[in-house]
Amino acid sequence: MTSPERTPLQWTESALQRAVDAAGIAIWSWDLGSDNFNMDERGFRLWGVPLNESLTFEHLSEKIHPKDRDRVRAAFLATRAVVGAYEIDFRTMVGDKVCWISARGRGSDEDIEDGFMTGVFLDVTGRKQAEESSELVAGEMSHRVKNLLSVASALARMTSRNSSSIEDMTKQLTQRLSALGRAHDLVRPLPRHQGETALLGDIFTVLLTPYDDQGAFAGRIRIAVPRMGVGEQATEGLALIVHELATNSLKYGALSSDEGVLDVSGRAVDDKLQITWTEQGGPMVKMPITEEGYGSSLVRLTAEGDLGGSVSYDWPEGGVVVTLEIDSKLLAS
Repeated sequence: MTSPERTPLQWTESALQRAVDAAGIAIWSWDLGSDNFNMDERGFRLWGVPLNESLTFEHLSEKIHPKDRDRVRAAFLATRAVVGAYEIDFRTMVGDKVCWISARGRGSDEDIEDGFMTGVFLDVTGRKQAEESSELVAGEMSHRVKNLLSVASALARMTSRNSSSIEDMTKQLTQRLSALGRAHDLVRPLPRHQGETALLGDIFTVLLTPYDDQGAFAGRIRIAVPRMGVGEQATEGLALIVHELATNSLKYGALSSDEGVLDVSGRAVDDKLQITWTEQGGPMVKMPITEEGYGSSLVRLTAEGDLGGSVSYDWPEGGVVVTLEIDSKLLAS
């Protein structure tokens, strides 16, 4: 017994409109002769344009993010030569808000009728933000792994310089790597609902212990900060910054040298906690002239965002001075 032939569904205009609404699609048309651009109501809302405002392609292009504008203009003009479907993703500026839009249609003049080109817009802001978040996490994880490998290698070199035997070196290096593991625990997100996590001085001590010398050479890292409680949310941000500064010091700064010393001091100034990180006796250093790297960007964003403060650098001969300001209210949160 043969199955009856299926015929394509016949869609009414109202059914098509419901499907378009469910998909969140905005429909557009472009008159190639006059350059007039038109959209449905959702399209006007998506672009932040007053309803029924007279538009041209160039007028609408002004809403595209400046960094994407030339690329999108060229891509739209090139779609007439594209065989099959095309998809162009770009950012728009609606006031101060950045949105992502995906423009889709068919090229090679397949969808041109009576001089009009048609297609759809989709709001893909959520997907793009998720992709950017994933890339940021991946980049941060890669950065941390590289840092940890560099730190472990530098700790081995530092330990070998001050060890009297292989057994002594093994013992010291094991202690340092164990301390580094405990310090790294502070860099990870902490379980919620723990209240105050630690005292400010304890956080610095735990994080910097792996980098100090042992025995007769101990004490080149000096910490003098106010006795203050640090909340669980601030602990992670502060730990990220200290870990990044210590890593850089061990690779390039005072802690990479036998004669180098690190002083960490703090004081309360109005509603701010000011932490001063001072390195001396290290290699000759110069203020970087290259673009801000991932680590420096991480420190700045954490200081400004998570801790409500700022970070600044000074580069005296043979060292660096980092001044970190933290909102005291955020420190306790």
